[in-house]
Amino acid sequence: MAVLNFDSVVPACVTPFKEDTEVDFQGLAAHGRWLASIEGITGIVCNGHAGEGLAMSEDERTEVIRCLVATVGHSLPVIAGIVSEGTRVAAAEAQRAAKAGASGLLVYPSHSWLRFGYQKGAPQDRYRAIAEASGLPLVLFLYPEATKATYNLDTLLDLCATPAVAAIKDGVRNMARWDAETPVIRQAFPRIKILTCQDEYLLHTMWESDGAIVGYAAAAPELMVELLRAAKAHSYDAAKRVYDRTLRLTSALYHIEPHVAATVALKTALVLRGLLPRAVVRSPLMPLTAAQTAKIRAGLEAAGIPVALPVAA
Repeated sequence: MAVLNFDSVVPACVTPFKEDTEVDFQGLAAHGRWLASIEGITGIVCNGHAGEGLAMSEDERTEVIRCLVATVGHSLPVIAGIVSEGTRVAAAEAQRAAKAGASGLLVYPSHSWLRFGYQKGAPQDRYRAIAEASGLPLVLFLYPEATKATYNLDTLLDLCATPAVAAIKDGVRNMARWDAETPVIRQAFPRIKILTCQDEYLLHTMWESDGAIVGYAAAAPELMVELLRAAKAHSYDAAKRVYDRTLRLTSALYHIEPHVAATVALKTALVLRGLLPRAVVRSPLMPLTAAQTAKIRAGLEAAGIPVALPVAA
């Protein structure tokens, strides 16, 4: 089992599907090998939003972990998304992930919380149960402030006190909170790594991040590594040059409407790069329009990333 390393870029990989929407494990292995070949990639997250984890069965998610561990687990840690709704089933999912060879777990909030919120103590109970069931290091997932599944600072500090929590994937998407809370967490828990996942605010958040867990890196890992390295070197000019190259691609991937289509956009970018045979997704996700695909192509070209797929006649 590879050792966890959060001091660089950890892509949240996609899950390739065949035309009939069955998991394409050969395609998944190829995707994993390609990501592992990029210098500066230090792990792979699977079964998350980018990987359509919620659209797969328990068995499929377990087999995705096994496939990636068999393919790249000797060199890169595989971090499994834990997306089950209830705490009991999430703990069981975590246990299966550990048995399948995962090196760590990315713990999602219960998705009912997005609309309805959560009772006091419920997040702490979820993390405690998952830690006990799996015995693995956990990545705390901080959801956007616009949702009711976000954690306030007091709850964050409580969760960080869980010994198994090794890192925070911070997606709060409120830069005032990011600037105010990051120093507090660092002072209270210096052992915990701070990881940006704020694809729309990369330039702002890279400076205070140890690393990044981003779906963006599933399609453009080179750009994410280059940007993080420039930020860690405290070179604003170098970071800004990379960031400026990403602007049109970021718009195409993450300012897409509705935002849920970002998952489809990542697969489309990989198809355009010649790294994925098809951009098949599972319903309720739908294919992109020709105009959306053209915008991704233009974004890749603006970023200096070669596009392999020829323009449609």
